[in-house]
Amino acid sequence: MLRLCYLAAIYFWFVLIFILQKPLFMLWQGDLYATTAVVDWLRVMWHGLPIDFSVAAYLSVVPFLLTLVAIWVPGRWLLRALRVYFALMVTVLGVVCMCDAELYGYWGFRLDATPLFYLQSPADAMASVPLGTFIAGVVGVAVYVCLVGYPLDRWLLRPMVAVSCGSTWQRKATYTPVYLVAMAFLFLPIRGGVSASTMNVGKAYFSERIELNHAAVNPAFSFLASLSKGEDFRSLYRFMSPAEADEAYAPLAQQPVAFPTDTTAWLTTSRPDILLIILESFTGHIIDEPGVMPCLKKLSCEGIYFPHFYANSFRTDRGLVALLSGYPAQPTTSIMKYPAKSQSLPAIARSLRGVGYDTQMIYGGDADFTNMRSYYYATGYSDVVSVEDFTAAENSARWGVPDHIMFPYLLRSVKEQTKHPFIKTFLTLSSHEPFDVPMRRLDNLYLNSVAYTDSCLGAFVDSLRLTPQWDNTLIIFVADHTMRYPAGIKEHEVRRHHIPMIWCGGAVRGHRVVERYGAQTDLAATLLAQMQIDYSDFSFSKNMADTAQRAFAYYTYKDGLGYVDEATSVVYDCESQQWIVSEGPDTVACRAAAQAYLQKLYDDLGNR
Repeated sequence: MLRLCYLAAIYFWFVLIFILQKPLFMLWQGDLYATTAVVDWLRVMWHGLPIDFSVAAYLSVVPFLLTLVAIWVPGRWLLRALRVYFALMVTVLGVVCMCDAELYGYWGFRLDATPLFYLQSPADAMASVPLGTFIAGVVGVAVYVCLVGYPLDRWLLRPMVAVSCGSTWQRKATYTPVYLVAMAFLFLPIRGGVSASTMNVGKAYFSERIELNHAAVNPAFSFLASLSKGEDFRSLYRFMSPAEADEAYAPLAQQPVAFPTDTTAWLTTSRPDILLIILESFTGHIIDEPGVMPCLKKLSCEGIYFPHFYANSFRTDRGLVALLSGYPAQPTTSIMKYPAKSQSLPAIARSLRGVGYDTQMIYGGDADFTNMRSYYYATGYSDVVSVEDFTAAENSARWGVPDHIMFPYLLRSVKEQTKHPFIKTFLTLSSHEPFDVPMRRLDNLYLNSVAYTDSCLGAFVDSLRLTPQWDNTLIIFVADHTMRYPAGIKEHEVRRHHIPMIWCGGAVRGHRVVERYGAQTDLAATLLAQMQIDYSDFSFSKNMADTAQRAFAYYTYKDGLGYVDEATSVVYDCESQQWIVSEGPDTVACRAAAQAYLQKLYDDLGNR
């Protein structure tokens, strides 16, 4: 029976490690938890215990099985097998721990399966990791493995294997059911007890401060839970019956197609040449910070400015689909991951190509990252320009060709364009972490990279003004998502998703400020309506110029959703199943509508 005691000690060794990881994680994210009271540090460790027990139980199943087999087949093989198993498990835990600690500062949620999607293109995934951070991560994993693995091997595994279970048949027959009963008890913490609800990330949530809830979550469990998410989309995010969802969603639904009249049109022509410039990680609320976006700020005062515009998600692949297909982002997956589904989406490029537009996608990075190239071609782009079209000398940044080279390339492309009308979609990259730009004007690396790209786009617009193409050109500047700035901003906050959108160029009919609320999904219907093109197939897109259409913005973050309009904002965390923001006079109706929106989205996703 002594071996059972050692197995129990191994179980609680991992529980102890998981408990200690929590304050270390909070120290790593020092700015976020600097003002946290001591009692809250203790509450984080306490409320995270159920999930820690669950992960430790998962880790213990294999050692219990191996030790059970060793009762009947004794030998030194048990020590070797346990060493191999725990070496692998501890290394995986170390990688998860270090990746989670670093990524949380950028993403604002505990580790899930998202990095696996980006690792389909390892070189591009690594491009956002500074060399120093990578080295520190490798060292951190090595230290983790040593601190966890050595005591485990020295004081638990070797003494346990040295214990004899006896050689008689009677002893073996007695020990076997005891081990089986002990193993059965492991499934209690794995399941989360005997209540109706099973173990889930939300069981660690205890505070109105979302960052404290996140700190209580075991990152290994968060990762495993996201891997277990099925692809039966129609069974996910079921908040109400289909009839109730239809009723709650109805006020948000797209209204009948409405085209502007000659006097209400925003453009001087219904067939402008279009430059859709998608700005990497540009955050809307910093447009007024001195020296950060002076060029974009100037353009907002002469073109069409949308001060209440929001990103639908937090990553480029999801933002692109929202912008180019008018399709909302999903909380825990990306439709771009499923080419069979993404190719069925409506798309601005396809609609414009249908009325004679030449379509081109331009990106200075790897167009195969996150299945982007397949999405571009499937949705109507006839030509895709990427990093492989540039020289090695031009490919001088971590993510590819920097913006001060790409904007002049775009200008030459416009000047040399012979087929009209056209749409050129250009995705910038220099304001992506690690923010390695050839300019140092601001101390904050992120703000400095934004200021650099802003200077590049300003020079581009100034040069384009001097060309004959200017008068018939519509330029749309819009971000793919935001950056976590300032550092303390929460992932679920409305402000976290605020992005700039500005229409300018000679084809714009004067300055105006569009005060109506909207999101990336609304670009498609709004643009196509101004061009007198049917947009009814963009079922989740709203025409922001149509006053009969309800004006709101909808966004998702990791397993959560947000809704905001002129008067009301609500945010629901699906992990904890709690409304964590509820402000305004109409929160009850907006809560139901927001949940119905996500449910209807997953109905549509499942049917594609």
